[in-house]
Amino acid sequence: MPRRPAQPLPQLLLFAEPLQRAGLTSWLEAPPGGSAATGWSGCRVVDADGLQGSPQLIVWCLGALPEPQALDGESRRLLERWHPAPLLLLLPVDHPYGSDVLLQLPAQGLIEQADADSLREAVTTVLAGGRVLAIGAAHQASAATPTVPMGLGQWLLLSGLQQIDAELRLCLRLLNPPPDQLLPLLLLEGRVRELRLARRLLLWLWGPLSLAWGEPIGPEPVAVAAAASQASATGHGVAITLRQRTAEGLWEALRERLRQAAAAGPSNNSGQLLALDGLHASRRSDLLLGLLEQFDRLRHRLLQDDPRGEQLERLWKELQPELRQQALRHMAGSYVQLPMDGKLCPVAETLLHRSAFADDDQELPDPVAMLTPLLQARPLLVDGHLLAPDEPQAVLYLELLLSNWLVRSAELISAEVLAACAEWPELRRYLLRPELLATRNLERLRNQLNAQQRWTSWFDRPIHLYESRRPLFRLGAGAIDCVDLTEPRDDELRQLGWVQQAVTLALEARDALAPQLQSLLKRLGDLLVVLLTQVLGKAIGLVGRGIVQGMGRSLNRG
Repeated sequence: MPRRPAQPLPQLLLFAEPLQRAGLTSWLEAPPGGSAATGWSGCRVVDADGLQGSPQLIVWCLGALPEPQALDGESRRLLERWHPAPLLLLLPVDHPYGSDVLLQLPAQGLIEQADADSLREAVTTVLAGGRVLAIGAAHQASAATPTVPMGLGQWLLLSGLQQIDAELRLCLRLLNPPPDQLLPLLLLEGRVRELRLARRLLLWLWGPLSLAWGEPIGPEPVAVAAAASQASATGHGVAITLRQRTAEGLWEALRERLRQAAAAGPSNNSGQLLALDGLHASRRSDLLLGLLEQFDRLRHRLLQDDPRGEQLERLWKELQPELRQQALRHMAGSYVQLPMDGKLCPVAETLLHRSAFADDDQELPDPVAMLTPLLQARPLLVDGHLLAPDEPQAVLYLELLLSNWLVRSAELISAEVLAACAEWPELRRYLLRPELLATRNLERLRNQLNAQQRWTSWFDRPIHLYESRRPLFRLGAGAIDCVDLTEPRDDELRQLGWVQQAVTLALEARDALAPQLQSLLKRLGDLLVVLLTQVLGKAIGLVGRGIVQGMGRSLNRG
């Protein structure tokens, strides 16, 4: 039987420094012992002079680091010159580019500090039509930016936040591990709650006020907080691999990232109390994983029905109660029974009978923006730019929307579980944390959650609507944090009750009176300067001159 001819190796065009070229070539070419030992069949690595025909892939290993604008322009020229070959960028670990710059590059692959295995995997993925993004913690751009003077409100906000964050980090370090004695533990936990409330109060007082004073300021206070949380979350880096640049490939990549984050047992770094914190760590992960599995099933059902527009949104809302019930069943277990009133009762069925999942969360954004890229691979609007769903910025934005839906749906289910545990003590050992076995601790948590919900409904939500902010929960590496999304919410603002509208009117009055108050304080300051220098200063000078003249006469007489 004649042997089949060997498949030609893909031709790879490499741009790198001589020393880097030698190392990368040894990684990318076929190994001497064949592909059986390493599983890598190899590539034919050439430069521009040795190129035969068109390359299948362009690899650019940055030696000299250009400016961000030059890097973007050169990447686009390479893609235009060797079209349709994709581009894979290799970055050193000490590069000065920020994550916002890297995410906007047109390259199909981007790897920071690559090794042999990661480089070979990235080359295989990009050659197959996928995308790869693997960058570490966000770097600060070294380009000098003009210093923008801060106003009084901005200065008070930033200085207060820095002091609070420093004290909060110190308390959290002392709590990890928690002290053995009860009194220091209670003092530190109380101090942490006090600092977090002080931070929220400072943002509420000085955030919008610094904008209304009209001083030239830098970033907005909310953007400062969001940037800080984003920097902490990206401290673990970003790693995205799209095997296929389709809706199915996009969903597989997002599901794997969210599955890993949910399985890690995320802690609460959102700055607010969550009902999800009351669940045991394993139950918390089971609930998030159950919601993710139910979303996958719902996605397959929507693909079969193929709804569009308003029909898609209506069907999504109709299926939410059933989805939450199945996620609760997945967390509680279909065959688990616990004693209640002297007899064994199935946990899942009893919880479903006592729970109500028909209510919608008003803070959830429009689901169509999240569903259409995952169902039909349609472009979506991110920061004023219409991006393809496989772009890195679009992938991270979709991940944010998905994680927000996961956390908020888990919050609704967790609140129902806490209410059921208050009436079913045997259920606490199975679903809740050990600290909540005591009735007092459980009732305290429920009362705090109810008080927080009322405060949010009466004050926080009107402020968010008036400032066109939507708080989103982000499920990151080991933690749940909160990010503010800026979008128009005028329709929701007009639907507020009279109590919430009074809050927005108070904000509007404060913003309107702030410039007049600043002008009045400035004029009072000028008047005080005139009084101190012209009136009081001259009077003190006259008194001092009289004293000196009197002392001179006394000396002359002597």
